[in-house]
Amino acid sequence: MRLPFSEELRAALGAPRRARRLGSSPRSRVWRVELAAGPAVVKQIVGGADAGERYAREVAALRLALRAEAPVVPALLAADATARVLVLERVADRRPPPDWIVGYATALARLHASGGPDAAAVLPRWKGPGAADTDAFLRLAGRLGVPVPPGVPAELAALVDRLAQAPGHALLHGDPCPGNDLHTADGVTFIDFEQASWGSGLVELAYLRIGFPTCWCVTAAPPPLLERAERAYLAAWRTETGTDPAAEVDLDLDLADACAGWLIRGDALVERAHRETTDHLARLPAHDWTWGTVTARRRLTHRLSVVTHLPATRFPALQTLTSALHAHLCTHYPRLPPVPATRPA
Repeated sequence: MRLPFSEELRAALGAPRRARRLGSSPRSRVWRVELAAGPAVVKQIVGGADAGERYAREVAALRLALRAEAPVVPALLAADATARVLVLERVADRRPPPDWIVGYATALARLHASGGPDAAAVLPRWKGPGAADTDAFLRLAGRLGVPVPPGVPAELAALVDRLAQAPGHALLHGDPCPGNDLHTADGVTFIDFEQASWGSGLVELAYLRIGFPTCWCVTAAPPPLLERAERAYLAAWRTETGTDPAAEVDLDLDLADACAGWLIRGDALVERAHRETTDHLARLPAHDWTWGTVTARRRLTHRLSVVTHLPATRFPALQTLTSALHAHLCTHYPRLPPVPATRPA
């Protein structure tokens, strides 16, 4: 396929050499090239009616993140809005270390801190679960024959409201998954910002606890490593902003809210191309499907366990339900193994 490198890009950067197509999602095309200034990556965003929006999000997020003194994103060398092409610095990455989530969490905090109130002018606000998600989750309990405690509907409605109003203007990646984090000698660099938004950074810090809910790869870090990573996030946030997150929110309770929000979203059981198409929780009792490293039932069972064992929450009735749902799935599907504790190579 021909490299989409316009005359405007050539005038700005020179002629590309040694172009090589790289693997990518169906929603983008990516090439490795050599430019006069050094190695680069050419990315073209394609596929779907929202391609223009995804391009705009990625460019806006990169420009916001590059304002930081030490950015955790590749340099944006040039962009062609007509063809939805970005030319990016090529980052030399290496295999992540065993404790990779610590460096990941540090870089995630630095990314979030590069946002600010002006992010609202160029990016959409993060959208959490809604009434349709809570209804689907309650219907799943009914399909499985698990009684719903009386307080659960009210707790879920309050949860949805809290998530919709969560404070913060963090620059959110939107899909901070293994593979979108490049581990380098200088730390972690994030790529692929097509789903970027702004909001509370806790909704992405929660990825570490709930198991990377929008990602092909699910991992469950051992508790000591998870604690180290969360401490690293908070320390990096303080360094970057001079503020303490705990001074603005009830950290444990709001992080628990974020985990529960990811639990009830059926779309977090399928890859992006299949989201907003059907009630995926309704499919689960009759059918288990594989996405990436685990199946949908393994994803849900893990998330139920996480929410059940959260030490501080605003939803005791929901935790009674998640405990019962977890026990039901483990009884009826006894061969479901736990999700991996390590990241795949």
